[in-house]
Amino acid sequence: MPLTKICGLSTAPTVDAALSGGASFLGFVFFAASPRRIDPATAARLAAPARGRAAIVAVTVDPDDALLERLARELSPDFIQLHGHETPSRVAEIGRRFSRGLIKALPVAEAGDLAAARDYQGVADHLMFDAKAPAGAARPGGLGAPFDWALLEGQSFDRPWFLAAGLDPWNVAEAVRLSGAPMVDVSSGVERGAGLKDPALIGAFLEAVRRA
Repeated sequence: MPLTKICGLSTAPTVDAALSGGASFLGFVFFAASPRRIDPATAARLAAPARGRAAIVAVTVDPDDALLERLARELSPDFIQLHGHETPSRVAEIGRRFSRGLIKALPVAEAGDLAAARDYQGVADHLMFDAKAPAGAARPGGLGAPFDWALLEGQSFDRPWFLAAGLDPWNVAEAVRLSGAPMVDVSSGVERGAGLKDPALIGAFLEAVRRA
């Protein structure tokens, strides 16, 4: 059964739903343009029940060291997710400086985009394949748009990887079947509005993954 990450959590009931449903990773977003953005102190309070039960992920986009230092101090995440244009050398630098697990998100629109994974396998603990944002988009992810999941079928990577992009309770089983994903990530697919996670949809997503 694939491991699951519920991303963009911002309320206690949705954290409870993710934990009770068996999510392996809980994501908290720290990017100004996202409707899911919260501050580190709020994230720390929400994450408290997850300590020892699920991995806590700080989701960032091209973060500077000041933000990362604040997150390390106030949230103490298990993983830092890098969802911007971070180079392999920047990812390695963050790993050395902050001693956290690293998830590097990579944008995918066509088969050739998967080649970028080779550059990050030596510096990130996990990879994440997300749909490439359209030109002019304010955010690099969390847009609810899929890519062709079958592009990942039969692919082999040196690091465990997440499938993201357009997943929801109704399509995640098919996405896992087509891609062979060992881990899946959902954000907008379990929302009733922009940034508004729904506990019932979170539960339905986690149940669908269990049945996948």
